[in-house]
Amino acid sequence: MKTVLRPDYHSDQFASALQLNLSIIVPIYNEVECIPHLLDQVSQILKASHLSYEIICVDDGSTDGSTELLQQQAKLRKDLRVVVLRRNYGQTAAMAAGFNYARGAVLITLDGDLQNDPADIPQMLTKLEEGYDLVSGWRKDRQDAALTRLLPSRIANWLIGQVTGVKLHDYGCSLKAYRSELVADLNLYGELHRFLPALAFIEGARITEMPVRHHARRFGQSKYGLGRTFRVLMDLFTIFFMKKFLTRPMHVFGWFGLISMLLGIVLGVYLSFLKLGLDQSIGDRPLLILAVVLFLTGVQLFSFGLLAELSMRTYHESQGRPIYRVREVIEPVGNPKSAL
Repeated sequence: MKTVLRPDYHSDQFASALQLNLSIIVPIYNEVECIPHLLDQVSQILKASHLSYEIICVDDGSTDGSTELLQQQAKLRKDLRVVVLRRNYGQTAAMAAGFNYARGAVLITLDGDLQNDPADIPQMLTKLEEGYDLVSGWRKDRQDAALTRLLPSRIANWLIGQVTGVKLHDYGCSLKAYRSELVADLNLYGELHRFLPALAFIEGARITEMPVRHHARRFGQSKYGLGRTFRVLMDLFTIFFMKKFLTRPMHVFGWFGLISMLLGIVLGVYLSFLKLGLDQSIGDRPLLILAVVLFLTGVQLFSFGLLAELSMRTYHESQGRPIYRVREVIEPVGNPKSAL
C-alpha cells in the first residue's frame, strides 16, 4: 500500500491505523552539546508541517553526559522517545534499534552532530510521494576535510556503486527517508548501515537521491576516520554476495569447487600417465601436491555450497520469509478482494 503524507491525513482514523506520520531516528554517541540544538531544530521544522511525529534518540553508550541530558529532555518533551543501549554497539545497531521502536509511516534518519539540516526533511517527504521507497541525501557541498573524509568517501561511493549496481553520489549521508514497510524487510548486522540503499535495492525498493545541505561540525570531534576503510571493504563483499547469491549460494561455491576439482583431476590423470605410461617418477613433482590441493579444495568448496544452501533454506523457512517481495496486487473490478 502506498503511503502518501499530507496534512489532511492527520486524522483519528489515520492515527489509529499508522500511529504517526513520521519517526525521526537519531543515533547519539557523545553529542551532549549538540542535543538541545538538534531537538529544537527538528521540532521547529516538523511542527510547521502539521504532521504527527516522534523523535527517537538512540543513545549508543555515550559517556559525556548525553544519556542524562536525553533522560531529562524526555521528561520535558512530548515528542521525544529515548532508547538507551547498554554499551557502545556502533551506528548500525543504534539505527536498527531506532527502526524497531519507530511507529511512523515514514522513517527519517539523521546524524546527531548537527551536520545534517532538518530543514531538508519536508522536501524529502515530497520526493518520497513521487513513488519512491527510499530517498537518500546527497551532501553535494560537503563541509569536511578533503584528504581524510572527502577523497576516501568519493572512492568508496564509486566502488560501492560499481559492485552493488546502485549508483548514488553519497552512500555515507545519514539523512535518508524510508517507508516503514521497506524498513520492516531490512535486517541490519555488523556495520551495514552505510549500505542501506544497496540492501533496499536487494528487496526491490525504488531508490532516488536528492541534494541536501551539509554544515561544518560545530561541537565535538568526528567519530569517523580512515580506519573504517577495511571494514567498508569487508561489508562490501558481504553486500555483493547477498545481491548475487543470497538465495543460490551453491552457484558460487559449487562453481569454484567444480573448477578446482576438474583441474585436480586433469593434473592427476596427467601424472598417472607419466607414472604408468612413461614410467617416470612423480613423487618429487610439485604438480602432485598441486593436484591433491586442488581436488581437496574443490571438495571443500562444494561442501560449503551445500551447507550454505541448507542454511539459506533454514533462514527463509524458519522465519516464513519469502524469496520475493510484492509491491502491490491489482484485483479485477468486481472481485470481492478489491474492496478490502
